[in-house]
Amino acid sequence: MLLSREILRTTALLACAVTLAACSDDDDDPVMPPPDGEAVISQNITSDRRLYSDTVYTLSGFIRVADGATLTIEPGTKIVGDFDIPGSSLFVLRGARIIAEGTAAAPIVFTSERPEGSREPGDWGGLILVGNAEINRVAPPDVIIEGTGTGATNPALPYSGGTDNTDNSGSLRYVRVEFAGFATAPDAELNSFTFAAVGSGTTLENLQAMAGLDDHYEWFGGMVDARNLVSYEAGDDHFDMSEGYSGRLQNLIAYQSRRIIPRAIAGSPSSDPQAIENDGCNGSGCTDGRNTQPYTIPLVTNFTLVGTGPGVVDQTSGGIGMMLRRGTGGYYVNGVVARQPRAAISLRDQETLDRVADGKLQISNLYLTENGETFQPASGSTVQGTVDIAANDIIEGTAATSSLFTSLPAGQPANGATFDWAPAAGSPIATGGLATFTGDIATKAAGFANGTAHVGAAAPAGAKWWQGWTIYTWQ
Repeated sequence: MLLSREILRTTALLACAVTLAACSDDDDDPVMPPPDGEAVISQNITSDRRLYSDTVYTLSGFIRVADGATLTIEPGTKIVGDFDIPGSSLFVLRGARIIAEGTAAAPIVFTSERPEGSREPGDWGGLILVGNAEINRVAPPDVIIEGTGTGATNPALPYSGGTDNTDNSGSLRYVRVEFAGFATAPDAELNSFTFAAVGSGTTLENLQAMAGLDDHYEWFGGMVDARNLVSYEAGDDHFDMSEGYSGRLQNLIAYQSRRIIPRAIAGSPSSDPQAIENDGCNGSGCTDGRNTQPYTIPLVTNFTLVGTGPGVVDQTSGGIGMMLRRGTGGYYVNGVVARQPRAAISLRDQETLDRVADGKLQISNLYLTENGETFQPASGSTVQGTVDIAANDIIEGTAATSSLFTSLPAGQPANGATFDWAPAAGSPIATGGLATFTGDIATKAAGFANGTAHVGAAAPAGAKWWQGWTIYTWQ
């Protein structure tokens, strides 16, 4: 646990009595210098700054990297959210950059300030990147980041109005975000990773979100690509895309075994958690309703979505592997969807079915097992649809989920459990993939991803890309 602010303040005052130099040797807080190995970031970052791996940094408040500034973070650096200032977060604003490039041996970790064993979802806010790419919502005067605009220390942060889909917000490689997702107001939660109007010049690779109260990864418009993403025990959706997001995602893993219990004042777990939840345009600012363009049309290829199975989220409106609604499109190919208690796929509302009809929504080469339904059935006035299973090479399997992978612990795995997402010997997910992309999928994937003979996020005998930098330590 970090030393208390009172101890630091007392130490600083004693030092000041001896020499003024002690009061000015740290630009984080010239009045209260931190001890060796610790630093408090309590002011916005308005010029280039580097964070070093030999120091633990505390985000004390809603910290913003300002337009024109670059924040560089060394491999192995640890950044924690101030527990005493609920919602403490790091925002990388439009025109700013973050260069956070860890390694498998030395990932960069954003986590709770509290010691291991007492950490909880919602202990702090999250990591938010804001770019200058397009979204499909407009609103007078701006569309703002959910969770901002709650007071003088957390002013509203807009992300609408961008025009540069190639905008560069920097790079995140081998970065973990843990125990994030504080709700700054009712129904206004921060996510573990938020990418708002982020452009394709940004690099996102080898990221993990763990035990966040709200969504683990959320994209609001933009065109940023990402690969090698792990989501473990989310409070809401694992992967959420909306407002015209049209980037490309490859190698996604989502694992859920429980409904998480958050920090007491942080908010509540979602009533509708899904593995993937994608929307078009919805609500105010959608000039053509759910048909507002640009459509949400991501490429999502090689994904593994493992849910809770029955008895955990059945009584909520969640428990869907792929919730595709509100006019979303996209190409979803070479995936595994398992243990989703209500349904593997939901094609909800007429506008979404219109995207199927016009070829802007394609689902193919999936292996499904231990799900409640393949497609969520209609209920009341809610429109639900399907696609042709045989024509799209969607397999309704019978194999136990645990048998698909080299190592998948049963139930709620113990802390430090080792996952191996590679197909087990003889596993049906070692085959069945779309090996050669053609048509719109090939056009979308060009220069980023190729087809694979397997389905899921890991190739047989391929690189175990998640090993060495992901963790599964609860609390």
